[in-house]
Amino acid sequence: MSSPAEKMLAYLYGVKQTGAGKWQAVCPAHDDKHPSLSIKETSDGTLLLKCWSGCSAGEIVGAVGLELSDLFPKLDNFDHSHVPQRQTRPWSALDVLRAVMSEITIVAVCAGRLHSAGLSPEDAARLTLAIQRLWAADKVVNV
Repeated sequence: MSSPAEKMLAYLYGVKQTGAGKWQAVCPAHDDKHPSLSIKETSDGTLLLKCWSGCSAGEIVGAVGLELSDLFPKLDNFDHSHVPQRQTRPWSALDVLRAVMSEITIVAVCAGRLHSAGLSPEDAARLTLAIQRLWAADKVVNV
């Protein structure tokens, strides 16, 4: 499997190594008369692109038929040892209800604004009843 640098450099013209993990090349995204593309490989293998004429990295990789994801090393080669493992736990019913109640509060505020904009009396009454029932459910759980 080739590195992001090997993959990208194979599509470029006028490539000149300017240091360890650093190159300069003709930018494929515009009519480049003089090499204006700087390329740098980071310590984790990620490839950084900088066109001094203003082309974006997306334009550069697109011009050679690659994608932005091709600038990053594949995950199977990625060293995960420094990434903290997330502790997962199942959500309790109480946690879920609290999250739902938070969202319902937002819906209630928006519904109040909608009501003032002109709901029918029947729809306004039903909306009010639904909000009251949901808030009552929250009070039962948070006793």
